[in-house]
Formats: sequence, structure tokens, C-alpha cells
Amino acid sequence: MAEVKAGSILISEPYLGDPNFERTVVLICRHDAEGTFGLVLNRRSNLKLSDVLDYFEHGFEMELGIGGPLQHNTLHYIHNRPDFPLAIPLADSLFWGGDYEYIRQKLEEGDILPEDIRFFLGYSGWTPGQLEEEVDKNVWIVNNNAAKKLFTLDTDTLWRQILKEMGGKYKILSNYPIDPSLN
Repeated sequence: MAEVKAGSILISEPYLGDPNFERTVVLICRHDAEGTFGLVLNRRSNLKLSDVLDYFEHGFEMELGIGGPLQHNTLHYIHNRPDFPLAIPLADSLFWGGDYEYIRQKLEEGDILPEDIRFFLGYSGWTPGQLEEEVDKNVWIVNNNAAKKLFTLDTDTLWRQILKEMGGKYKILSNYPIDPSLN
């Protein structure tokens, strides 16, 4: 079993049954003695960045994801830009956060492309030991090699694509039906 750490990807088991995390891919941004913080990468909201930040006059239409069931009034971001001040490295070419005013300015100037950054409302969180317990109960599959692909894979099929690329039994799980009773 892979160790959970910042930069790990959690892939929900196909039979999870929790609507907040069913068929989700979660990027772990922080995992320490205080608990775990992550962002669901494959849940879209109905909002655009310009809907929640009123200073984008250019009709900035970047989609917002739903980072998890907690605090939907918070905005989080991941990106592939090592030049952003205060960004926290998670994996090769994958960073979390950074100097918000710098990023805001670069967005307004058009110096950041939509394929460089993703924004999320809310987050996912676990208390100390909770995530390890869930991994032990086979709620999550841990992958420490997929983070660098997050900006190249399609968000809508991310869960299935990562499982397929893992091969073996995971490739079989990627085809597990949403509702097995209809099989």
C-alpha cells in the first residue's frame, strides 16, 4: 500500500456510496499530525471564476471545481507554475497556492493560461488518523505517481483514466458500473 503524503492522489473505490466522494480523485495538499487537506479534482461547480471574484472585467470564464464538502466559501488553487511566489510544491510541476495578489495580477494581465491553473471552492479534510483508517478499510486507492498528469488528463474522465493507467485490478475497477444492479 502506498504511503499518503502531500502530492498523493486518492482515487475513491467504485462502490464508495458517499455522494461527496463517489468516483472522485482527490489531490492531497497537506498531510501531517494535524490532519489532511485535499482537493477533489473532478467535480465541477456551475460557477466561473468571474462569478466569485468581482474584479475580473474581461469576462474571465475559468471554471471552478468543487474541492470538497467543506467551506464552499473558500477559494483554493493548484497550478503548474514554479515561478509563483510562496507556492507549495506537491510533485513535479504541481504546486498548491502561492501569493494570491501576484496570481490575481498575472490573471488580469493574461499571463496565466487556463491550462496552468485550476480553482476550487471548498476542500476535503480529515482529522488526524482518519484518512489512514479509510485507506486501511479500502475506501481509497493511493497513487503517488499520477500528480504530474493532472493538467494533461481530462477532468470528466480523470477517475477512470488514472485507474486504467494503474493497470491490473485497477484497470478492471475503472469499468465498474455506477449502478451494479443495472448490469
